[in-house]
Amino acid sequence: MVPIFRRATIGWMSLQLLAAAALALAGPPVTLPGCRESCGEVSVPYPFGIGVGCFHEGFGLTCDDTQQPPKLLLLGNGVEVEVLDISLPDGTVRINSNVSFSASDSDSPEFNGTWSLPHASGPFVVSITLNWFVAVGCNIFAQLIPVGSEKNTSICGAMCVGNMLDDAMSACSGIGLCRTPIKGLAPSYSIKVLSSVQTSTPTSRLLDTTHAAAFIVDKAWYRIYRSDMPGSITSLDYWPQSVPAVLEWWFDLNRAQDLYLFSGLDDPRGNRCISSNSFAHYIDDENHKRIRCNCSQGYEGNPYITDGCQDINECLQPKVTCRGTCVNVPGTYKCSPKKSIRSLPGLITVIAISGGFGLLFSLLGVTKVTKKLKQRSARKLKQKFFKRNHGLLLEQLISSNKDIAERTKVFSLEELEQATNKFDHNRILGGGGHGTVYKGILADQRVVAIKRSKIVVQREIDQFINEVVILSQTNHRNVVKLFGCCLETEVPLLVFEFISNGTLSYHLHGQSESSLPWKDRLRIALEIARAITYLHCAASISVFHRDIKSANILLTDTLIAKVSDFGASRSISIDETGIHTAIQGTHGYLDPEYYYTSRLTDKSDVYSFGVILAELLTSVKPVFSTHSSEVKSLASHFVSVIKDYRLLDILDTQIVEEGGAEDAEVVARLAEACLSLKGEERPTMRQVETTLEDVLGSKVHSSSQVSRTIQIVLKDQTHNRSKGNEGTRLYSLEKEFIQSSEIPR
Repeated sequence: MVPIFRRATIGWMSLQLLAAAALALAGPPVTLPGCRESCGEVSVPYPFGIGVGCFHEGFGLTCDDTQQPPKLLLLGNGVEVEVLDISLPDGTVRINSNVSFSASDSDSPEFNGTWSLPHASGPFVVSITLNWFVAVGCNIFAQLIPVGSEKNTSICGAMCVGNMLDDAMSACSGIGLCRTPIKGLAPSYSIKVLSSVQTSTPTSRLLDTTHAAAFIVDKAWYRIYRSDMPGSITSLDYWPQSVPAVLEWWFDLNRAQDLYLFSGLDDPRGNRCISSNSFAHYIDDENHKRIRCNCSQGYEGNPYITDGCQDINECLQPKVTCRGTCVNVPGTYKCSPKKSIRSLPGLITVIAISGGFGLLFSLLGVTKVTKKLKQRSARKLKQKFFKRNHGLLLEQLISSNKDIAERTKVFSLEELEQATNKFDHNRILGGGGHGTVYKGILADQRVVAIKRSKIVVQREIDQFINEVVILSQTNHRNVVKLFGCCLETEVPLLVFEFISNGTLSYHLHGQSESSLPWKDRLRIALEIARAITYLHCAASISVFHRDIKSANILLTDTLIAKVSDFGASRSISIDETGIHTAIQGTHGYLDPEYYYTSRLTDKSDVYSFGVILAELLTSVKPVFSTHSSEVKSLASHFVSVIKDYRLLDILDTQIVEEGGAEDAEVVARLAEACLSLKGEERPTMRQVETTLEDVLGSKVHSSSQVSRTIQIVLKDQTHNRSKGNEGTRLYSLEKEFIQSSEIPR
């Protein structure tokens, strides 16, 4: 119970205030007796209800307890709508409204869609004052047509001209996006999206002119979260399947007379609803008379049930000021003047006691208020970061896929602070290209690695979110597992499985006390190849990693390889072979063809994997300095040595000592093929995987096995030698590329 402190001198006043506070804590009834009051976090007040006998006709709802958290649903005529909030005073219901998209494989943004309510003749209609009709796309016209009232069609147009980027699109500019008020009331609508006349100025290559979306959305929600939505339909995977919308509801006067107590203007009780201290609000239009209930002024609660409207104690509200003592009365309050104390000793005693208690409670009050202000400020800051870090869109992605929801969790900041001892410096495991990694122990005793960005720039944040989206849809034993993320901080935090044995780079380049045996190197190469093949071919979406390197290959205690760091990765449709994008990667591993053309393909990852094969064979870093301080690329140096038949000059002596020279020659030829400067001449990762499987399972002295393996991926040796001059010229270009300005990571 919240204590009520007043500098009162009259004992009975304190008792009255305490009684009022107790009554307020009891709270007015919300539902009919024995009925369920909520579903998940959504309150369900009568006339709405869950279960037989708990709702008024037309206001029945269903609670799906099989989902966590439970979802409140409005069902009917094969239509299912999720209810987010119910307001009795406003007469509104907020729902999840479906977004209509053009087909994912369509070459045109044009499409027809529908938007329907579960009950065509029910008490619900779309609010034309609280919603907008919004369309997103390039060079389109969108129409919202009320069924049965086509004259009230709402229309808006969106254009994309010149080199307009996403940040040029505002909530109502008409560039890539448009909005318009909803004109006609109807239980269902038709949605049409048509292509507009093409302009002479070409659209930006960053904007997709083949897809569009249209939806009805809550104005208040849209004003806040518009910036979370992509500016154009570049990928339907990043778009929410639903957005909030607002319905209005009321009763038909002739069909709901059981909710009202009236018999005309002469009725001494007046025209009111079931609860005392309530009144009926009438709307009389050309179609029919409608009615809604509200509690009278000075009362709050549910006017549709007996004793649902209860008195508000205005004396407990901070906005009420009173000269004297505030006294609550039904429906309002009054101020009682202070009584004088004529006895001087009594006055001094009262002043002393009141002053002492006043000072004590003031100190306690200041401390409590300060604490609450800090908590409120921290909560608002978390909400701000959550919104900026695309938390709403990420929640939509997780909730839309049951498998992703089971594997990926959105952690709170408190959970991760507890897991890392408030990100203690001693918990730092290392730093990657996209952040610092901490060791953490979750409440369920799982040991995890927690990564956060080093700097606060939107590009880093977008790469973190990109990594979440890709890894949440990836499930492979040789790809590091993502347990979840936290978006309540200025920089997002990612939670991975903990891999305890460091990176492949750590073991190859002298930092580890023991060197990797040749058989382990060969098996690690195969496991990396399997992971990349899965990303290219077997995942639900094709993924180009774009930063394959030995520092991004983690090793377990048993030396099992795990591919990590997907911040730079790009996902594309299965039917696409490549995309044009900004250059991004790491010196020594970056595909020269991608560097010069900006076209990213699966063969770009093949090139980077070829560099890792060269590292495994030589234990040399991808960019190294010679005795003359000349900076060289391992890739170009390795290919040159192979062409001159001098593999033993650069091969790690440990491999020779372990008797792996013949297998190493096969792997070297495979690496040479992967490092071809033309992507079309490189093998696919599937071919690379097959070749490594053959080598790992073959006998080193079986020359026929070696010969067959080489032929899977390599061109004829004579053809290679005939192009030797061209290779030299192209590798001189690669040298120029290696020594050029720093490539973004």
